[in-house]
Amino acid sequence: MTINSECLGCRLSNQIEPVNIVFENEYVCCFLDIEPFNEGHTLILPKKHYLDVEELDIETANAIMIASMTISKALKKLFNPDGITICQNGGKFNDLTHYHMHVIPRFEGEPFYCEEQKNNIREKAKFLETKTNLKNLIEELS
Repeated sequence: MTINSECLGCRLSNQIEPVNIVFENEYVCCFLDIEPFNEGHTLILPKKHYLDVEELDIETANAIMIASMTISKALKKLFNPDGITICQNGGKFNDLTHYHMHVIPRFEGEPFYCEEQKNNIREKAKFLETKTNLKNLIEELS
């Protein structure tokens, strides 16, 4: 496995840095975003270093999609959102410099993108509870 020790994404996905893991397997690590758009906002990172989607090998790409499906099901059951947004930013818009996918529960009436940083104190305060609930539900669904 290729890990770049200078890459924050590699350090997060391989738990060299602390993360709130809700699911992992040999290919991916899924954890709560530290700047969540909504409670349950989860990031899926491959454990190997990749920058953009076209670099992924088939096994890792499949693992990412399967994880996104599982997390989406769990988020729907846990938070009853109006929808789920699944997205990734590539190239210069990839602020982590490591491929990652966002899985975000969404609610009607909330804007998706804001120029100003969202006040997410409530979501951050519930990290441990959210992590535990989401992790348990994902285990049930897997």
